[in-house]
Amino acid sequence: MKLKKGMIVLCSLAISLTTLQSNFIIASAKTSNETETGIFIDKVEGVTEDTIKGVDVSSIISLEESGVKFYDFENKEQDAIKTFADAGANYVRIRVWNNPYDSNGNGYGGGNNDLEKAIKIGKRATENNMKVLIDFHYSDFWADPAKQKAPKAWESFTLEEKEEAVYNYTKESLQKLKSEGVDVGMVQIGNETNNGFVGETSWTNMSKLFNVGSRAVRDFDSNILVALHFTNPEKSGNYENISKKLYDNNVDYDVFASSYYPFWHGTLDNLTNQLSNIASKYNKKVMVAETSYVYTEEDGDGHYNTSPKSDQTLDYTISVQGQADSVRNVFQAVADVGESGLGIFYWEPAWLPVGSSSNLESNKLLWEKYGSGWASSYASEYDPDDAGKWYGGSAVDNQGLFDFNGKPLESINIFKYIMTGSTTTKRVERVESVSVETYDKNDINLPDTLTVKYNDKSTTEVDVTWSNSDIKKLQKLVRGTFDVSGKFKTKDKELKKLSAKANVTLLLTNHVVNHSFEEDDSVWQVEYLNDNNGCANIKWEDPKSGDRAMHFWSNSDMEFVVYQTISGLENGIYELKGNIQGGDATNSEMKLFSKTSSGIQEEGFEVDGWRNWKTPIIENIPVNDGEITIGVKIKAPAYAWGTMDDFELVKIK
Repeated sequence: MKLKKGMIVLCSLAISLTTLQSNFIIASAKTSNETETGIFIDKVEGVTEDTIKGVDVSSIISLEESGVKFYDFENKEQDAIKTFADAGANYVRIRVWNNPYDSNGNGYGGGNNDLEKAIKIGKRATENNMKVLIDFHYSDFWADPAKQKAPKAWESFTLEEKEEAVYNYTKESLQKLKSEGVDVGMVQIGNETNNGFVGETSWTNMSKLFNVGSRAVRDFDSNILVALHFTNPEKSGNYENISKKLYDNNVDYDVFASSYYPFWHGTLDNLTNQLSNIASKYNKKVMVAETSYVYTEEDGDGHYNTSPKSDQTLDYTISVQGQADSVRNVFQAVADVGESGLGIFYWEPAWLPVGSSSNLESNKLLWEKYGSGWASSYASEYDPDDAGKWYGGSAVDNQGLFDFNGKPLESINIFKYIMTGSTTTKRVERVESVSVETYDKNDINLPDTLTVKYNDKSTTEVDVTWSNSDIKKLQKLVRGTFDVSGKFKTKDKELKKLSAKANVTLLLTNHVVNHSFEEDDSVWQVEYLNDNNGCANIKWEDPKSGDRAMHFWSNSDMEFVVYQTISGLENGIYELKGNIQGGDATNSEMKLFSKTSSGIQEEGFEVDGWRNWKTPIIENIPVNDGEITIGVKIKAPAYAWGTMDDFELVKIK
């Protein structure tokens, strides 16, 4: 891309060109060791026949009960597990909840994955010559960094009673799986247990429970690998800290398993470095237990999807090719660790819509009856703050390896293409998108050229002419984000069919000092209004942007104010906004506030989950003496948590 002088520009290669791919095809040579397919894939160096090429299909039975059908490439109905095996997958991961049902037998959803379903799925995997990883959550519903609740039956147990329960439950479950002929090759003791396990939050207690789970596996079959599962490799020092805690507490395990979703979890180089450190320093095998990527921006069932989102990093095209590229590169990142790198699992590649997005009400009935959505309303008795509020359908239907109608995408074959490489006809894959930020709407500098990228990773630079009429419309506005269209200047008929787009943001000066908490010498102050001091700190934890944010958490009730006073402002009318996310904050009082000589203005808000950022705004704040105090007031119960980031104070009049 050719830039003009003085331009502030951010570029992203993430525009899907699916409709153009069928129109723009150029012949491409096939090398002798590659397979002719529908996607380009470079062979992964370091993979072998023993590399884990896994899929997590835990929701499949609930989906089938809801009427979802799966097909092969010839449009013949076929068990999706066989289709995965045909595509080169050799391992199936299955989550297990102790009792994901209410007292009336209504399932919590998410596949209603109890041991009975695990046996049914495991038998089908074994019949297709695939090994099985049993992912014991040791809870009755989703376990992740934000929640690690003990099963209902264990809620009142002491630690010693939990140890006995974990051991017996693990061993007895494995005995039942074996008696049904399920070929278990690995057992996962907990799911994303960064911050807790079976209701315990201290590493001493967590480690005791890890060890009894591990001992149950060893006593049952010493050949089965024991895995522990964590997430957030992108957080500096996180995995080293966890690994050292496990080492210091003498936890017995074989495999350090990581979640890695590229739109959340940082770079692949960092992933390789983190896993390599664990492998070399602590002598552990490593793998990616969960990964996925979007192939379309469309929503299949009327329930929102986890990706794409505006705050996510999407380094690959949102297309089948981009999806395959992402998975291929995760395989390479794990292979680059060396012999300790076992492989990866793709998370829920068959979690398809139970009906179209236009049939939302009938879809809801199926999600409730068969548990084929991520959660049902019945889950509210066990998880009232998350599932109880946001229950619904599949949040990953646009990340499947099947299309919405159950036909396999070419990306499903990534499990065998990583062994050989593959080639296809050359197509336009994406056009460079442009994001420009400027404080001067009369000086909007857009690039002279844009990069066109093809599915074989080649690129070309194409001259572009931007719409003067769009720019003139933009210059009449005060602030905000707007699109400017463009046309390519080229003699190539196919390239001329492509369109260009620039995303232009008109900015106003932000008067908040250290607005994103990135500076060490912060002007932000924290005033505690009860005896619980120290619950709010600037940390490298869940920022909205940058590396740091103001984080709060405590195991006792909290009441505090985070604020700063800004002086030397021009008098006028201002607008204040902030960003906050968090959870476990029932019966909280949270307010964004401003204080000037004219009085105090407040805007209340609530937090409702990880990365569900809220942006309260206070408009029309009069500043008459050049000074304002801005901040957030928090009154919250014990164990509430959250982060504040990216405050903005701008003069609007």
